[in-house]
Amino acid sequence: MSEFHDDYPSYETMYNHDDAYGKKARRTLWNVFWIMLAITIFELIIGFMAPSHGWSGTWWLKTLFIGLTIAKAAFIVIWFMHLGHEVKFFKYVILVPYITFMLYGIFIILTEGSYAGESGRFTKVDPILVEQQKALRAGHGHGAAHDAGHDTKDSGHDEHKDGGHH
Repeated sequence: MSEFHDDYPSYETMYNHDDAYGKKARRTLWNVFWIMLAITIFELIIGFMAPSHGWSGTWWLKTLFIGLTIAKAAFIVIWFMHLGHEVKFFKYVILVPYITFMLYGIFIILTEGSYAGESGRFTKVDPILVEQQKALRAGHGHGAAHDAGHDTKDSGHDEHKDGGHH
């Protein structure tokens, strides 16, 4: 008997797979590894070629990289996390929220990133903030109190209750 004294057979003998099954399972895992390695090498080659060919930042390149990343994530989830062996309903219960979130994330990244920096689409800055920044730059970061002739110890500090300085 096992040290836990239960009536279940040991895990090692529960699934009595033969050598042929083990070879098939290992072959499948190696195939997944080689496919993921090929996708990664392809991504690296395209990534290194992109700047010299003027492809950086193009829609098709972004779409290609996102698609290849999702393909690799799918291989990991299906094979290494064993979701490929589950019943169809359970697969959908797990995958639909993640796929929805990924598509939403991709949509936000692509739409927000595509118009950032175009003329007329800048965020409006509060004029008071602009004036404060100009004053800080004019005072070299010491503020207006430094330029007004106050002691450097007092700049940026409140005056004492009696109104005197140090």
